[in-house]
Amino acid sequence: MAKLQVAIDLLKTEDALALATKVAPYVDIIELGTPLIKSEGLAAITAIKNAFPDKKVFADFKTADAGELEADMAFSAGADYITILGSTGNSTIAGAVKAAKAHGKGVVVDTIGVADRVKRAQEVIELGVEFVELHAGLDEQAEEGYSIQVLIDEAKRAGVPVSIAGGVNLDSIQAVKDSGAVVAVAGGAIYGAEDPAEAAKALRAILN
Repeated sequence: MAKLQVAIDLLKTEDALALATKVAPYVDIIELGTPLIKSEGLAAITAIKNAFPDKKVFADFKTADAGELEADMAFSAGADYITILGSTGNSTIAGAVKAAKAHGKGVVVDTIGVADRVKRAQEVIELGVEFVELHAGLDEQAEEGYSIQVLIDEAKRAGVPVSIAGGVNLDSIQAVKDSGAVVAVAGGAIYGAEDPAEAAKALRAILN
């Protein structure tokens, strides 16, 4: 069964905690978005993990260099997952995987900015990453003609464990589930909803 990940793209730890508190009963993974980590630092990771020890905490570092060092930082702060950019070199990913093994945690490769996401996903899985995030970022989603269907089709072709991030909502989550993705990542569909708890509950119901 696919897991549900909430992407929290807020800028203050207190706001992230408030949102996470509402949606925690319905999600498996709590993601601290890159802007939140840049705004609040490693302390945000520790605060979320301390508040929700039974949830997986996902630190969206989008690391492009110093893979082992940055992964060690994230894991030491309480993260269960860190993202490394798929567009970076294999040595950076391998370094992060080394840190993950030392901590008993996981590396996720983020394909934002990668031209051939399927090919890169197949390559990096060989390096020991847990899953690959087929990711269309906020800027790409805002481009004319964007459709999450591209990611859904890629997930079906990849043949490796992937998550899908980039417009997961009530309209698309069934197709995301059917694609074989191991994780569905919802951001705005949850934190932008009038009732984030109800939104997360509805998404979870479809995944179940």
